[in-house]
Amino acid sequence: MPPRRWIAHLDMDAFYASVELLRYPDLAGQAVVIGGGRRHQPLLQPDGTRHYARLAGYTGRGVVTTATYPARDLGVHSGLGLMKAAQRAPDAVLLPMDFDAYRRYSRLFKSAVAEVAPVIEDRGIDEIYIDLSEVPGAQDSLAHDPAGGVRAVAQEIRNTVKRATGLSCSIGVTPNKLLAKLASELDKPDGLTVLTLDELPARIWPLPVRSLNGIGPKAGKKLADLGLRTIGELAARDRDWLVGHFGRSYGRWLFDAAHGVDDRPLVTHGEPVSMSRETTFERDLHAVRDRAELTRIFSQLAAQVATDLQRKGYAGRTIGIKLRFDDFKTVTRDLTLPAAVADAEAIRHAAGLCLKRVDLSRRLRLLGVRAGGLVRL
Repeated sequence: MPPRRWIAHLDMDAFYASVELLRYPDLAGQAVVIGGGRRHQPLLQPDGTRHYARLAGYTGRGVVTTATYPARDLGVHSGLGLMKAAQRAPDAVLLPMDFDAYRRYSRLFKSAVAEVAPVIEDRGIDEIYIDLSEVPGAQDSLAHDPAGGVRAVAQEIRNTVKRATGLSCSIGVTPNKLLAKLASELDKPDGLTVLTLDELPARIWPLPVRSLNGIGPKAGKKLADLGLRTIGELAARDRDWLVGHFGRSYGRWLFDAAHGVDDRPLVTHGEPVSMSRETTFERDLHAVRDRAELTRIFSQLAAQVATDLQRKGYAGRTIGIKLRFDDFKTVTRDLTLPAAVADAEAIRHAAGLCLKRVDLSRRLRLLGVRAGGLVRL
């Protein structure tokens, strides 16, 4: 009989910010935002204290890469424009990004996990999936806790990560990847959550449908319009009903996901081909009359692609754009650069050169930015 399947999702808590707090422990407990440039480097004062830049008065196109939990409590989150973040948390400390340090700590925590559980799917700089099914002790059952063995293994992993890095992580352990990612969010930060399928109604079904990795803004809105706001309400629907509203493939996936069904194996090798971000507008936009709004969206997409690249440790040599017009015609353009890039300004500049090669006389429905030809940083 095969061992009971136990899949863990490990997510480092506010990873970039936590690494910075190791360097600047006096900021512990404060609202801190990561996403600034070199000019936001802390300055050492003659008395030995540090002067930190604040969000107040920030101007520019930067976006929040991550933030400490006190900053998140003020409404500051990853991907938010720094100017908007400054409105919500003007007194928050703004620190520059240090990807060399983040990558170093990423390697440290992954190496620490591999010592306990070697079957790992790398999902980026701060998160991994781990197959615990055959780790010694994971199948042990305690009288008061049938999942006691795997709980102890997951706790050992958390302790090992803490010893190796000084950082905390949150782990969700369930029978599959879909539920493990959900579970790792339930008790953040510094949480350990072990769930069986029997606990689905109590722990998973009350969550919003958007909590499921695979339900985006459009599907979430359509589900809400149909009166389905929680995973439990989605699970109560008939499979054929969902297929009728969402198509055969996605409808079936929605039904399975709501019931915690996910047979995907861990992918322990392979590299991404490209990374992209795109958005469909609420109304069709004109290149001239809506230039300010399009410029803002274009810059935001480039910044989001840059953040994705940096989080996962890649740079892209080919930058491209995707446009869909009001007649549903789709156009793409790309540009191969002499060297791979991962910063928002370089990506936006290259994407802007691509944009100049397109006739923009028709209104736009969709705009996207893409980075291809990826190389490891």
